[in-house]
Amino acid sequence: MVAGMIAVLVAHVPREADACGGTFCDGGAGNPMSMPVDQTGENIFFVIADGEVEAHIQIQYDGSTEAMRFAWIVPVMATPSFEVGAQQLFINLGNATVPSYGWVGMNESCGGGFDDGGGSCSMSSGASSADPSGADDSGGDDGATSGGGTTVVLQDTVGAFDAVVLEATTAADLMTWLADNGYYADPVAEPILQEYIDEGAQFAAFRLSQSAGISELHPIVIRYAGDEPCIPIRLTRIAAKEDMDIRAFFLGNARVVPTNYRHVELNPVKLDWFGLGANYKEVVTLAVDEVMADGQAFVTEYAGSSAIVPPDGLFSEAWSAAAFAAIAPAEVVTELQAQGLMGSCDATTCEFVHPLVRGLLVGFLPPPDGVSEGEFWGDTSAFEDQIDLESWDAAAFSAAVQERIVDPGAHATMLLESYPVLTRLYTTMSPQEMTADPTFHANAEVADVDNTSRIATLFRPCSGLPGMQGIGIGEDLRVGFSNVWPDIAPEQMPWAMRIETVPLTGAPMVLVDNEMLVDMLVDAWNTSMIDRGPLASCHDDDDDGGDESGGSGGSGGSGGSGGSGGFDDGTPGGCGCATDDRGSLAFAMLGLITGVCSRRRRR
Repeated sequence: MVAGMIAVLVAHVPREADACGGTFCDGGAGNPMSMPVDQTGENIFFVIADGEVEAHIQIQYDGSTEAMRFAWIVPVMATPSFEVGAQQLFINLGNATVPSYGWVGMNESCGGGFDDGGGSCSMSSGASSADPSGADDSGGDDGATSGGGTTVVLQDTVGAFDAVVLEATTAADLMTWLADNGYYADPVAEPILQEYIDEGAQFAAFRLSQSAGISELHPIVIRYAGDEPCIPIRLTRIAAKEDMDIRAFFLGNARVVPTNYRHVELNPVKLDWFGLGANYKEVVTLAVDEVMADGQAFVTEYAGSSAIVPPDGLFSEAWSAAAFAAIAPAEVVTELQAQGLMGSCDATTCEFVHPLVRGLLVGFLPPPDGVSEGEFWGDTSAFEDQIDLESWDAAAFSAAVQERIVDPGAHATMLLESYPVLTRLYTTMSPQEMTADPTFHANAEVADVDNTSRIATLFRPCSGLPGMQGIGIGEDLRVGFSNVWPDIAPEQMPWAMRIETVPLTGAPMVLVDNEMLVDMLVDAWNTSMIDRGPLASCHDDDDDGGDESGGSGGSGGSGGSGGSGGFDDGTPGGCGCATDDRGSLAFAMLGLITGVCSRRRRR
């Protein structure tokens, strides 16, 4: 790690991440066949500009563990500053840039009809909600020592978290200090912590404050001098599972690429386009595990204008923390609704427009025992004599709204307006691969990438098999009538199209280029399929040569105007199929020729 560079991510107790529940899954009218994808792993967002890096870190937590034993340790190469991050920013970043793969149908006009049932689906994940009590309270105890050779460099309160920056002479001293001061640290981490100490790192340690609960979790921003962000994946491996998702966003003035890790382009032939990219994670996992990528590589899911991210829900001029400074507790919900931070309530629950509001209410205005949230917050005045006045503190609530909602929202809006380029990188890693911390740099000379709407076209001719167009290879890929994506030459077909390194300036340096191999395998496959389509007598009788659009986004749609003829799968009364062994022989021969190119892949 480079001096002055900070490494950020989490080392904490093992946890399960929830399903995305629609947060990162596009289910709009244009995508009715979308499906939720499990959100797992880590999400981190960097801002790189003017010699300073901001790392916005989304905290995830295992609800089965005791909240007060939660601890989060981050190695840092210089003493940082902290602030509360905007949870809504992670939601908006994810929603705007999530990769999406699907297809539409287009039929050659043959005087008949064919319903294709195309569709598309968002392909990624990630977000959790967070929030409530407490105001910023920094300073104190600088230079205090405990646990032998451990020094407290900085002590702070950041929203719901107590935070310290520690400097230690040995990992054993550091572990002793953490244990003595109520911070949980996994003993397995000790040798990894020693590696960072030997490299000159300090450690930022976070835990929930005594008055906070899990409902109050929120992102944290770590700001430091430098120009090269880094993820300390070595610490993450103590709690990581196999093929853990890691997703990093970057805002700046140019596209961001990995420095010491490889960059991989996926082979689109391996994606299940009929399945709306349901095997996306598998393809990424096996692509970054290819030889020369060796489990330490990222794919670019988006690199382009930051204007793609909407400001919705980040900030509103109607938000006013001052309105709560002297408010009566029975009037809090009404004011939150007036500011647009909270919606209506029913008998059991309430709608929260901002993801941190519920946590604030749980911390400061909890429902009485036996009363549901919706019943209580829906009509707080009816329970005025049961309000927990020990939890309520108008001044502290006002400060929490300012610190956790107003300030982070205003800052997030400013970031999106100030920095024109957004990059989203993704990979999966297993613990045994987490031996080096990935670093990143900006390169203004590499091209943009946009996988937010990758829609292929299934073209059905009047004679012959359908072909999938526009998936990112040099020719159409012939497919059958079953809408099952073909597994072409599984022993030879690579998962990665290209593996490369990207220098500080200039074009990528290609280490592995599989484009020719992919083209050969696809061409052999297409040859093997030539005689498997409907007979020539199935061709459109009116021979108008027209193309007609099929369904889109899962909405189905008919490619013809009805009538006889058109596409038939060999059922009685229609056209049959003729096959022979010539195509299969050609494919087998190519398999012999390219067999030497096959490689062993590891998971």
